[in-house]
Amino acid sequence: MTVDVLRRPAPADRRARVAVAVLFFTNGALFANLLPRYPQIKADLGIGNAAYGLAVAAFPAGAITAGLAAGILVRRFGSARVAVGGTLLTGAGILAAGLADSVAVFAGALFLAGAMDAFTDVAQNAHGLRVQRRYGRSIINSFHAIWSIGAVTGGSMAAAAIALGVPRGPHLLFSAVVFAVAACVALRYCLPGPETDTGAAGEAGETDAGDGAASPERAPATGLRTGWVLAALVLIATAGTLVEDAGMSWATLYLSDSLHATAALAASGYVALVGAQFVGRIVGDRLVDRFGQRTVARSGALIAAVGMGLALAVPTVPGTVLGFAAAGFGVATLVPAAMHEADELPGLKPGSGLTLVSWLMRLGFLLSPPAVGLVADATSLRVGLLVVPFAGLIVLVCGGVLRSRRG
Repeated sequence: MTVDVLRRPAPADRRARVAVAVLFFTNGALFANLLPRYPQIKADLGIGNAAYGLAVAAFPAGAITAGLAAGILVRRFGSARVAVGGTLLTGAGILAAGLADSVAVFAGALFLAGAMDAFTDVAQNAHGLRVQRRYGRSIINSFHAIWSIGAVTGGSMAAAAIALGVPRGPHLLFSAVVFAVAACVALRYCLPGPETDTGAAGEAGETDAGDGAASPERAPATGLRTGWVLAALVLIATAGTLVEDAGMSWATLYLSDSLHATAALAASGYVALVGAQFVGRIVGDRLVDRFGQRTVARSGALIAAVGMGLALAVPTVPGTVLGFAAAGFGVATLVPAAMHEADELPGLKPGSGLTLVSWLMRLGFLLSPPAVGLVADATSLRVGLLVVPFAGLIVLVCGGVLRSRRG
């Protein structure tokens, strides 16, 4: 314990932490600038809910198609370069999606943006975990909190652009350029050297308490147990993505079409979700240290399921915004927890667990939009959004694989 208390990060490590935070911020802000524009794009293209759901599923489809190549690129070019390169190309894809004049172009641009986002996601998390090892304590949740700040910023930028009547093209071009410049500046301050460098963290095992790993020693996870734990971690991370996708793909549409909110107000559903998610991630490390990752995850799942369930049972604009906020807060720590646990899983090559969870969890983003769209066309979007309480139930069932508080 005294090792973690006394260790002070070097100035270069502190600069690297800020640089990684900038990468997470830009990643969250880029896509969030497009999301509130979805109702306009859907209306301009003249498509129904099912076709819309299939089109927006192109983003996670691109991510799944390209995701496994992320590890190869990181080993060849370095995680920082891959994260920045992916950011630049993600911005280009989002701009193309915003300007699309056909469903095919819209889906193709989202496919490209999703593929590049997968590279950025794996690379920035890999670099963040590298910085974390140098710190000797948990900081990964703070990076994901910064992602949420970026998403709130991006969503707010889009809401303001809509309110001011700024066309999609100039708005998304401005967003792409600003965040591309920020990412390129951040690259200068990322950690140098090969990805195998662990810096001051030959003490990787000592960081468990800070990472929410305060629990009894785990038995070696080999063979079938490794597969079961990894599968459960994928389901937990996927549950988090199901909730995030509900906010990204459907919150604005549900508020505007089903509850008749104004275009600017309809954007508040997604902003509320990622804003509450940010709060959950800011306090997440303290909660995990005190109560354990398992308790935090299951409690959050219950908050998400009950909060969104009540919002759907009694549909109002304020209640729905609060429901999305409860969902965002409830799932705040799920993806960081699953990534960290997978990265520390015995019996796997370094980075393999992180890459697999990051890749497979995107199935939630791939399957959720068309599934919700089909349900919405057959019944209503209100019924389709029951996917959020369902995600909470998944975590309640699978949360036992997460670590509990020591002693």
